Amino acid sequence: MRIAFAGTPAFAAVALRALIGARFDVALALTQPDRPAGRGLRKSASPVKQLASSYGLSIAQPQTLRDEKILAQLRSLGAQAMVVAAYGLILPSAVLDLFPVGCINIHASLLPRWRGAAPIQRAILAGDRETGISIMRMEQGLDTGPVYLTSSIPILPDDSAGSLHDRLATLGARCIVEALPRISKGALAPVPQRTVGISYAHKITKPEAAIDWERDSLAADRQVRAFNPSPGAFSLLRHEPVKIWRAFAADRGTGAPGEILGCGPDGIEVACGRGMLKITELQKAGGIRLSAAEFLRGFSPAAGERFGS
Repeated sequence: MRIAFAGTPAFAAVALRALIGARFDVALALTQPDRPAGRGLRKSASPVKQLASSYGLSIAQPQTLRDEKILAQLRSLGAQAMVVAAYGLILPSAVLDLFPVGCINIHASLLPRWRGAAPIQRAILAGDRETGISIMRMEQGLDTGPVYLTSSIPILPDDSAGSLHDRLATLGARCIVEALPRISKGALAPVPQRTVGISYAHKITKPEAAIDWERDSLAADRQVRAFNPSPGAFSLLRHEPVKIWRAFAADRGTGAPGEILGCGPDGIEVACGRGMLKITELQKAGGIRLSAAEFLRGFSPAAGERFGS
């Protein structure tokens, strides 16, 4: 089956690798233009571009899909479908209507739960117990199209956005390889999404990653996990930002929200609005990630000292 592929980050690259491995004929890989990245802000190729290059695939990096030049290129491919995974550009109707089988999206949630840009982080923040992959036919609305196939997985108590991302990427790759031939043969019919239970996974903003110590310890724990690896949950300590990479919630512990209740090699105990958060890995601004034991070698908290100030 001849297809086009559109995607940018690692989540998409996992799917592209699976499609290549399953011997789909990938006529073109569309991905975002190279962006500045890292401390030196050098332009860097996306994971999809890097993978496509390693396989010798044709690559296009348009700024927009509304340009007649890219539309003509897509028409010339003779592809039956376009597979889309976290591409990052809006697909206009001219593209959505171009392929006989359509534009098929790999979405990292169980639609209509968590339509939008950040379904993995939002699911963790909300305390969802499960999430999954939806293979859907794209239309003009934001993740509103009918769904061909879903597959669910549990959200584990220690899942970070990073670990959940990796499991969903693997699941999404497996689902698209399974679904695409059936879709092309008309053996898998799309089902309209429910009109209830709709939620939107708005793009993550950095201020959201500030730990809210007034909330209970479970909510603080979800913040830490949802923002790992990006942008990293943080809190002020002695007026300096400290990123908190790993922690776990406990019911015990009383004190003012953000108050350090105790320190030891196994963690730093911090009071929340209810319960406490035990921090086991953290990072000062400009430093490296440290275990609590390593961090405490250069930090001696005073009695009643607090995070968040």
